[in-house]
Amino acid sequence: MSVERARVGYVLKVYPRLSETFILNEILAHEQAGLDLEIFSLRDPKESATHSDVTRVRAPVTYLPNESIDARTLGEALIRASNSLAPDDTILRFKKPPNPWVYYQAVRLADQAAERGISHLHAHFATEATTIARLAARMAGITYSFTAHAKDIFHESVDQDDLRRKARDAAAIVTVSDFNVQFLQDLLGEDADNVSRIYNGIDLDEFPCSTSQRDPTKIVAVGRLVEKKGFDVLVDACSLLVQQGHKFTCKVIGGGDLRESLKARAQGHGLEGFVEFTGPLAREVVRKEVCDASMLAAPCVVGDDGNRDGLPTVLLEAMALGTPCVSTPVTGIPEILHDGETGLLVAERSAEELAQAMLKLMHDRDLASQITRNARSLVEREFDIHRNTGELRRILCERSPVGAR
Repeated sequence: MSVERARVGYVLKVYPRLSETFILNEILAHEQAGLDLEIFSLRDPKESATHSDVTRVRAPVTYLPNESIDARTLGEALIRASNSLAPDDTILRFKKPPNPWVYYQAVRLADQAAERGISHLHAHFATEATTIARLAARMAGITYSFTAHAKDIFHESVDQDDLRRKARDAAAIVTVSDFNVQFLQDLLGEDADNVSRIYNGIDLDEFPCSTSQRDPTKIVAVGRLVEKKGFDVLVDACSLLVQQGHKFTCKVIGGGDLRESLKARAQGHGLEGFVEFTGPLAREVVRKEVCDASMLAAPCVVGDDGNRDGLPTVLLEAMALGTPCVSTPVTGIPEILHDGETGLLVAERSAEELAQAMLKLMHDRDLASQITRNARSLVEREFDIHRNTGELRRILCERSPVGAR
């Protein structure tokens, strides 16, 4: 099916979400290319702050019902689901997902898809959004696909049988790095035969290489304050730099469950005046902070629960903007940070190596300039949002049944 004939429904757990700029970028690029989109969100966003680019999205947004309903309404939805789905899809197990509410939302999504001529559903993250997209697609008689990222495949809580079922039934699976492709193939075997690697892209016009004056002693880190980001290691590395007598500032941008413990860790090291936790900031403010900094630090780790980053979009954005990056060889990161060429890589959980690398970027401006040039070239070759979403559109439209509209 051509882009002109396809009508794709994007199924997301929460839309819009401040930390998921890669989804926003993807939607905007699709619309610019003429793809007819609708967005279905399982929940209302709780965040008061959003990126200004959200206002550029033309696609209508439907929030699937999450208000209280009576037992009869839920029962009717369950009966409809049982009449449309295979028996294995309608078994409710004690204290195990899916819960009955999933079927109610799936029925409503199937109805919306049929009423609006949706020919294909695409979900981000192989968890709840994909569960509902799969059920709704089967009830509506259309196809679905999903993009797998990180926690949705790596975390210890992932139900491998459920993931295998989603992969087997999907018209296509997309994931964001070669590392993820190999992981899924090793985990799922022939059920992952239809997996494709499409890197998250960025709009290079929105991220021009900055020529502004940078503060040579400013470090910036951006991400949710969760274990896999490794910000505890960053705090410890900053402490080492202070002990060695170096002057610098480090801004950690983002919110999350570990904010208070990270602040306490920084205070325990006596880092007042050196490390600042800003909380979440708007996209344009984050971009300016990154442009002003001498480097971006992303000391990612594999969490105790198996969770880890797939390929952090913030690294791509910093590389495009001309800000040198230091990170770790976790998952797909070595696919973009080639040590000494497009960035610096240090051992996971090593505050000592991280401190040394940050010090090197602060003082070796020739190295920083070389990394900047090489990183921008790599991003231009491999991570252009329009080229990469074009490949995704090809997959979505090829899998969309011609007779759906």
